[in-house]
Amino acid sequence: MLSALAAAALPASAEIVVIVSKQNPATRMFSEQASQFFLGKSNLFTPVDQADGSAIRNEFYKKVADKDAAQVKALWSKLVFTGKATPPKEYPNSADVKKAVAADPKAIGYIDKSAVDDTVKVILTLP
Repeated sequence: MLSALAAAALPASAEIVVIVSKQNPATRMFSEQASQFFLGKSNLFTPVDQADGSAIRNEFYKKVADKDAAQVKALWSKLVFTGKATPPKEYPNSADVKKAVAADPKAIGYIDKSAVDDTVKVILTLP
C-alpha cells in the first residue's frame, strides 16, 4: 500500500536517467547493462542508489530489471550473505546521488532528468 502511494507521488512525466561522472569514458549504455551494475552482476562501475522505498528507486528497478523492491532486496541479501558483493550506497535524493556520482569516475547512478546539470553525463534515458 505504501509503495503504491509513493509511486503516485512521482509525476507521470518524470523521466529517469542513468548518469556517470564527466571523467567516465562511457557515453551510452543499454538498460540490460545498467541492471548488471545495480544487481551486483558486474563491478566495472560502482552503483549509487536512491533511498530504499523511494518512488524513483522502485520505478528504476522495474524499468531496468523488471523487479520490485522486495525482489531487489532479496537478491542483494543473497549476494551480501555469500560475500559476493556489497550493496550500493544509498543517498536520500537525486541531488545527493548526482553529487556522489560527479565526485567518483567509477560511480553510476540514476536521477530524475530534471536534476541533470553539467557535473554529470547522461548515458541512458529510461522510457
